[in-house]
Amino acid sequence: MATVEFQIQRGNSDPNSYKNLTDCFRTIFRNEGISGFYKGILPPIVAETPKRAVKFFTFEQYKKALSLTPLSAGVALSVAGLGAGLTEAVVVNPFEVVKVSLQANRDAFKEQPSSFAQARRIINADGFGLRGLNKGLTSTLGRHGVFNMIYFGFYFNVKDAIPTSPDPTLEFMRKFAIGLVSGTISSCVNIPFDVAKSRIQGPQPVPGEIKYRTCFQTMTLVYREEGYLALYKGLVPKIMRLGPGGAVMLLVYEYVSGWLQKNW
Repeated sequence: MATVEFQIQRGNSDPNSYKNLTDCFRTIFRNEGISGFYKGILPPIVAETPKRAVKFFTFEQYKKALSLTPLSAGVALSVAGLGAGLTEAVVVNPFEVVKVSLQANRDAFKEQPSSFAQARRIINADGFGLRGLNKGLTSTLGRHGVFNMIYFGFYFNVKDAIPTSPDPTLEFMRKFAIGLVSGTISSCVNIPFDVAKSRIQGPQPVPGEIKYRTCFQTMTLVYREEGYLALYKGLVPKIMRLGPGGAVMLLVYEYVSGWLQKNW
């Protein structure tokens, strides 16, 4: 929620801009109550299971296919991550469009349309294409592709380079620390795509006029009008979510896949 709120505000001149993360939380709570932090929560909940399934399933398939090429193991892992991220983006983008449109709405939670009503509204107005339920697809492809390329590539390459520990607790902490750094670095590198995605999928500055059209056009426009730091808006809440979240996700993936391989 906070990530999107920061990314859609257009500089300090925006009357709805937040000074910092604390100000963002305080303002949302004061204006919308505790429920304001959960706007647009249904789309990511619905998308989460297929999203993660697609991510890890396709990563394994790309990894197997790339093992037959002359690419080194380290490069193959990064390329497999890129492929998994691009595939995942196609699945998740419609959910992101609905989520961002709901989170950008400053109305109280009870006054907002449901996720399904919002999806129908978007489809009825603009259809399923790149102006409707799939707008911002290029930015989403960039966001997920870059993130997963670094996420998987960094984690597995660094994990193999650092000696394992015979102590299960220390080994767990070793993997968690690498996963934490992996999720953090990936978030820092891919956030310009995230900002572009939020600008394209969120409300335009002038109703009825499309200012943010494509991924790189939006990045260039944000840079020219607001400076390069604007391309990193929402980075702190993003890291707070995807740093530890990325570590947990990789650990669950490793331990569950290991258990399945051993017992099945």
